[in-house]
Amino acid sequence: MTASRRLRVALAGNPNAGKSTVFNALTGAHQHVGNWPGKTVEKKEGFYRYRDLVVEIVDLPGTYSLSAYSPEERIAQEFITEEHPDVVVNVVDASNLERNLYLTAQLLEIGAPMIIVLNMADVAEQLGYKIDVGRFAQLVGVPVLTAVASKEIGIEALREQIHHAAEAPEFHTPPPDVLQYDHELEKAVRHLTEALGTLSDLQGYRPRWLAVKLIEGDKQARRVVRNAPGGEAVLTTVLPKVMRKLQRVYGEDVDIALADARYAFVRGLARQVLTLPKHPPRTLSDRIDQIVTNRWLGIPLFLFFMYVMFSLVQNVSAPFMDWIDSIISGPVTTWTLAGLLALHAPPWLISLIVDGAIAGVGSVLTFIPSLMVMFFALAFMEDSGYLARAAFVMDKAMAFLGLNGRAFIPMILGFGCNVPAVYATRTIENRAARVLTGLLIPFMSCSARLPVYVVFGMAFFGKDAGLVVWSLYLVGIVVAAIAGWVLSKVVFTEVHKSVFVLELPRYRLPTWQGLWLHTWEHTSEFIRKAGTVILGIAILLWFLLNLPWGVQNPGESYFGKVSHALAPIYEPAGFGTWQAAGALISGFVAKEVVISTMSQIYIGEQEAKHLQEPPVLQPWEDAKAIVVGFGEATWKATQALLDSLTPGIRLFPTASGDEGNQTELSRALHKAFTPLSALAFLVYVLLYTPCMATVAAQAQEYGWQWALFSVGLGLTTAWLLATAVFQVGRLLGVG
Repeated sequence: MTASRRLRVALAGNPNAGKSTVFNALTGAHQHVGNWPGKTVEKKEGFYRYRDLVVEIVDLPGTYSLSAYSPEERIAQEFITEEHPDVVVNVVDASNLERNLYLTAQLLEIGAPMIIVLNMADVAEQLGYKIDVGRFAQLVGVPVLTAVASKEIGIEALREQIHHAAEAPEFHTPPPDVLQYDHELEKAVRHLTEALGTLSDLQGYRPRWLAVKLIEGDKQARRVVRNAPGGEAVLTTVLPKVMRKLQRVYGEDVDIALADARYAFVRGLARQVLTLPKHPPRTLSDRIDQIVTNRWLGIPLFLFFMYVMFSLVQNVSAPFMDWIDSIISGPVTTWTLAGLLALHAPPWLISLIVDGAIAGVGSVLTFIPSLMVMFFALAFMEDSGYLARAAFVMDKAMAFLGLNGRAFIPMILGFGCNVPAVYATRTIENRAARVLTGLLIPFMSCSARLPVYVVFGMAFFGKDAGLVVWSLYLVGIVVAAIAGWVLSKVVFTEVHKSVFVLELPRYRLPTWQGLWLHTWEHTSEFIRKAGTVILGIAILLWFLLNLPWGVQNPGESYFGKVSHALAPIYEPAGFGTWQAAGALISGFVAKEVVISTMSQIYIGEQEAKHLQEPPVLQPWEDAKAIVVGFGEATWKATQALLDSLTPGIRLFPTASGDEGNQTELSRALHKAFTPLSALAFLVYVLLYTPCMATVAAQAQEYGWQWALFSVGLGLTTAWLLATAVFQVGRLLGVG
């Protein structure tokens, strides 16, 4: 049996061309999401098997060109030119052909084996567009296919064509001179190409492409030529002579002349292969946009959609959260406790595993359903094309801050996670606008805060919990707007509003596979975080709550003493307890840990009150009995297991009626907070300093001075607004 051959395929295309849909259709569930080494742009890798091939698909970041100005452009260009994939699949939006062909022209210049996929062919047909695919392939010199990736139409033909490229790459390699420049530029390119053609080692690069990139001043091309034997002579003699002649003809606009030549090629190609209808039909996207981008309805509709999303988060996920909580606080805890007791584990180890690891991580894992619902809703809005409209609608609102709609895109990303949102500000050209946007992103409530909102919402606000959660997100947006206006007037006075140009993709119904993959990517990252970062913090917190060793009350531990010292700061805001202060301290590491910390503190403190007589932890050798701080249901189940495993061990419960840690935590919260102080606490969690990862990202992007400024801004704003909520509410007689 012959071994499978491996083929590496790069997937390149414009944003919104359906590239991710093609990727999902090709690879199915065989995907991996990570970050490019040394970069902050997300990458996707997947594979599939076809006949004797194992095909690896690398989904490059969506980009409009390969000019190497943005991280996405640099990564796409460097991967294709330096990694030398076996095949490049260029995904083109057939319903927006000419706009997509500029990237195609640049890919053709590189000269890698290539396949062009005209995706969304059904949309083009609905618009009355007719594309001569045969003529297209003849003009560019590479295979051209049509596809509707959302319905997996054309995907099998693409797999077949990729297999053919592995067998005969020469039939998929574009001609060197497929793109012709005007007379003077073409002469210069050919002269430089001839000089480069005499060099012995160009590392697999096409001489003509290197010639064009040298004229553009590309550093990567200069490095390749310099490393080739004899290349230095070309750089010091031939290139300067060519550039002097071009500058006499074009002045300093040689780059513009090259771009104009590509656009001329694109226009000419589109004219020859594309026939447009005389009277274009009015599309569904056009009719929807009349409503959702309306100057009066746009923002209210955006807020309404956000409200619907958080109502779904609250109502759809609640039964599943209860189910997961019952599993963790029931069988998981029961079997773990029974097993540890049967193995004669020391009481401190039992407490570490049950009260520390399981209680800490379990209290966070309970919220997986609510996070999945939110990630699903965000993926639906993004894949359907609505999020681009949200940025467009917010353009005028952002002008209030001297920014534009482009700055709102990172802010929307901040609803998922603040870290990639900070990195996404790289697309903003003006540095002052970039830094200002990065300082406002932490006010966008990330998904890590959602568990805190859900626990307090369900404990204090019942059916109105969804409205409360939506209100918090709205407060974050409003606070960001006010803070941005103040900062733009006082600190960032050089911020100016630039022109905002955004391509609005056509609306489309997202595929279930695409929605699930987007949802699972973010959810699995949360689960990995729970199994690593949150687990580590939970264990560390258990030790801090039990040091000095043998302390009976968590409030007397080292962690408790530090929290006691900070508690008075929060007295004006209505939650000046050491437990609340301690939870906020741990939340600086990761916001999910706020609930994990509260679960350990309040439940542990409750156990400490009940376990004064006999002592909390009796050595196993002294007595085959242990007092446990679980509810009646868990106690009975554990005792039954122990009777079957190790008869003679007796458990004595210290609480009754507890069916889960969330129920117990909810009761503890009701004793520590009123609805008003709970609301003030939520406002503080919304606005106070972001997690350490976000601060590190801000430091990397803008410098430590701005990262520390962001920490101070968040702490100050959170305290002022939380205090205002509590004090005003108290004056109004709100309980």
